[in-house]
Amino acid sequence: MKLSASNLVQFIAQLPKNLQYPYINPRTRTHVIIEGVEKPEGPVRIRRFNPSKGESAANAVIETISSEMLWRVANATRENVPFNLDRILAGSYNTRSALETLIAHTPQFYYCYPGRVEQIQDRESIKRGHKHLIWSPNEPHPVGVVAQKEVDMIISEVPATEVVYEAVTISPSSDTAIDIDIQRRHAQIQVALFLIGTQLNYRTWIAQNDKGLLYLNKRICEYPGIISDLRNEKLLMAYDEAAQAALLIDCIWFKNGRLMPAVMEVEHSTGVRSGLLRMKKFKDQLPPFPSRWVIVAPDSDRDLVLRECQAPQFNDLDPKFFPYSAVEELYSLCLKRKIRGITEEFLDCFMEPTLGAA
Repeated sequence: MKLSASNLVQFIAQLPKNLQYPYINPRTRTHVIIEGVEKPEGPVRIRRFNPSKGESAANAVIETISSEMLWRVANATRENVPFNLDRILAGSYNTRSALETLIAHTPQFYYCYPGRVEQIQDRESIKRGHKHLIWSPNEPHPVGVVAQKEVDMIISEVPATEVVYEAVTISPSSDTAIDIDIQRRHAQIQVALFLIGTQLNYRTWIAQNDKGLLYLNKRICEYPGIISDLRNEKLLMAYDEAAQAALLIDCIWFKNGRLMPAVMEVEHSTGVRSGLLRMKKFKDQLPPFPSRWVIVAPDSDRDLVLRECQAPQFNDLDPKFFPYSAVEELYSLCLKRKIRGITEEFLDCFMEPTLGAA
């Protein structure tokens, strides 16, 4: 049996709305109440507060557990297999502890402490593990309470598969100080998009001000498949103003001199709106032309991305959201399977429409 976000939403919707749900760890005195649940796949709106600090539900802000967050947890859940929410969500989403709390109060979920393998050099030992949840649909407990399940299991906390990027270094284009940690993540995603495009037989434009990015001791603009001058790109030759408007767009894929599968802005630290405005300016300089206008951003920024993309001025873009986790998933797939011969519609499996999304 496999879970979906809809299943998790149904489970949470069955919890009484007039109860306060304490965090599983008794040392953390935060409580959660359910403000609202939107079916079929969320979001779930909550309030969090700490009564020991004099806080109350009435004064707590409303926070959101997004549909994407629910899907990520559902996709990683297997019957009677312990899972750690922090690992699944990679430390993203500031409502992950609240989601863990609500899930644990539903009848089919328990919390548990499976053993973990600790290996130091050639010595291996079994230690008490961290808190996990476990889905046991055939052993339900009363609704609205948490229950611990004793498990005779040992797990490895080393993931079976992971996405690994080669080292990326940044060659500053100006004397302006930049936050290397933030810029490095932005650059990793740009490199991943370029490598995905290469595997899909696309030629890639990387923003003019990122041409100094070094990948494997080589400037990104020196790699085959990177477009050096947009004005020479066949699709844009007749549209000088469009080519000029696209110079600072983070990544654009071109195919066969006739197609433009995706125009993408990577928004790691800058505002989503600025990326949308750049894409719209580019689009406004082109005749009607099929493409995907995409915001690439951390999974935890989904609500912000949807809110900005749904502004009426961007309706003609029909923007898509390409979360980092989906970029990494597609990158990993390209790396392992060397996929080829697919149509551009394949990209839609990894990008979420924003218009009309909750």
